Amino acid sequence: MNQSVTIHYPNGARYLPKQAASPKIKSTLTTHGGRGMTLEQEINESNQYYLANDIAVIHKKPTPVQIVKVDYPKRSAAVIREAYFRQASTTDYNGVYRGRYIDFDAKETKETTRFPLDNFHQHQVEHMRSCLKQGGICFGLIKFVTLDQLYLLKASDLIDYWDHQDTAGGRKSIPKTTFDQIAVPVQYQLNPIIAYLDAVDKVI
Repeated sequence: MNQSVTIHYPNGARYLPKQAASPKIKSTLTTHGGRGMTLEQEINESNQYYLANDIAVIHKKPTPVQIVKVDYPKRSAAVIREAYFRQASTTDYNGVYRGRYIDFDAKETKETTRFPLDNFHQHQVEHMRSCLKQGGICFGLIKFVTLDQLYLLKASDLIDYWDHQDTAGGRKSIPKTTFDQIAVPVQYQLNPIIAYLDAVDKVI
């Protein structure tokens, strides 16, 4: 019996997990320290450290899913066959740090000289814009996988590039050299694995 589940986006398009869409999983893993962890795993473990040490309360946002087809092979078990995301996701993480709302997204790229803006979606950028208007701390954690380098890019800088990408002289990407100039490097260490709140302290 096929135990797979079909999930769709709000527009009806079928959702394919990253692992299914690209079998080259190793290329998206960090090799820093030989840990073999994804950026998401690194952030989640760092958040657990921040929570356990009363530094911040930050969690990955759950994605609302509407289940439309369920099979019951046993009376005591249900198998989901088809589901839809109820709405387009905003950003990956949110919470509270130093009494302020914090909201951010994590992105990876294999590029070594630029970060393509199409890694973000319009609704994510608009969400960040709204958070900034309310005084929230908002940013992107951007990892250049091949270079094994991680940066915190302020949402205001991301939005500036986003808004000008279709204007004369605008770019569809942010040069790596720009990250070296305006973004904050995020360091790897033991606890937490990625000290991204140290980088946040430098921009608030």
